[in-house]
Amino acid sequence: MADLSVNFAGIPSPNPFWLASGPPTNTYGQVARAFDAGWGGAVWKTVGEPIINVFSRYGSVDLGSTRMMGFNNIELITDRPIEDNLKEIAEVKRNYPSHAVIVSLMVESKREAWHEIVRRSEDTGADGVELNFGCPHGMSERGMGSAVGQVPDYTCQIVEWVKEVSSIPVLVKLTPNVSDIAYIARAAVKGGADALSLINTINSIVGVDLDTFAPHPSVAGKSSHGGYCGPAVKPIALNMVSEVASDPEVQVPVSGVGGIATWRDAAEFIALGAETVQVCTAVMHYGFRIVEDMIDGLENWMDGAGYGTIADFRGRALPNVAKWEELDLNYHLVARIDQAKCIECELCWVACEDGAHQAIRRLPRQNGGPVVEIIDQACVGCNLCSEVCPVQGCITMEEVPNAFGPVTWKEYVDGKHALAPRSEHFHTAAWSERR
Repeated sequence: MADLSVNFAGIPSPNPFWLASGPPTNTYGQVARAFDAGWGGAVWKTVGEPIINVFSRYGSVDLGSTRMMGFNNIELITDRPIEDNLKEIAEVKRNYPSHAVIVSLMVESKREAWHEIVRRSEDTGADGVELNFGCPHGMSERGMGSAVGQVPDYTCQIVEWVKEVSSIPVLVKLTPNVSDIAYIARAAVKGGADALSLINTINSIVGVDLDTFAPHPSVAGKSSHGGYCGPAVKPIALNMVSEVASDPEVQVPVSGVGGIATWRDAAEFIALGAETVQVCTAVMHYGFRIVEDMIDGLENWMDGAGYGTIADFRGRALPNVAKWEELDLNYHLVARIDQAKCIECELCWVACEDGAHQAIRRLPRQNGGPVVEIIDQACVGCNLCSEVCPVQGCITMEEVPNAFGPVTWKEYVDGKHALAPRSEHFHTAAWSERR
């Protein structure tokens, strides 16, 4: 059986599945139930000076029958007293000593304020602190959250203040609302961060009620920009995790956050360099017990792939993340349709004809005959038809061998290597000839 245990920046955890700081980690009862269900760690909902939350807090974007494909919130940090949170954090750590307990913190940008909250957090017996430099709404307007995480100098300075008094690992949670997340990550590491977690939520307005013209979620007819999360942000999070994990100036452990709901999601983050993953929205949607499938799925996949530990495949995908200029221009694909699986919906034809390269021919409907076929000479192997096809495995992409070796854009421009011949249909064939 695969060993899922990890040691993250000196913090042991029975598995890499942690709860992210948010509504599911706001009380002792929630975190205790989560640990009983199998979660390896939890980052407590951000602790700071008490605030007052609005009642209407959440909005979402649905995709067809899929609810909460994207999730938005205008909720701020915990509205429970600091004393209550710290007392319950200590109780959780006493009762679950083998689980990772991290305290998320956010206070005003004053040295003494950070010193005080860090010392009080350490007194709970927590394994680490996570500095919330990512919240994009409400707190940022008060000079906290992403207002800190968007400015490298502020990020570095506050981490330095925290490290002056902290004897436990310091994680920094990064905001994605920047042009270059690696730049901010370097600043956090320069300040002494022991680890990074990313991404926090993305600035968003998820919709507008066209009867009242109030954005969602409505608070007495008004709303505010909020933080976007859920499955929709996973591709953004994967990209940013890979950027930070591969940066030679960072080189600290990374905890991946953003749209994780299954063991596959977790495995992808780990393959791109994350050592642990944090989950929030999926728990808010489906409950704590989703971790059971996540643990079983990851263990089974690792056993089948021959990976004994998380470290065995962590970062394995990073060497395959390249700049566009490094991609092979001589790698050719062509679409293939399994006519036995085709349900004759013609979605592939519509997509290719109107949105791609007119490389699919529409045929007269005949009894038992195909209704679409690929025009090989015009197909550029863009994958669009296989992506829109509703039948798994009906349209596949097949590599077209050629006698020419790999060639990058720079090699081609410098004249070091030649391109394999390409059909004139790519650029010169008339639209009518492609039909």
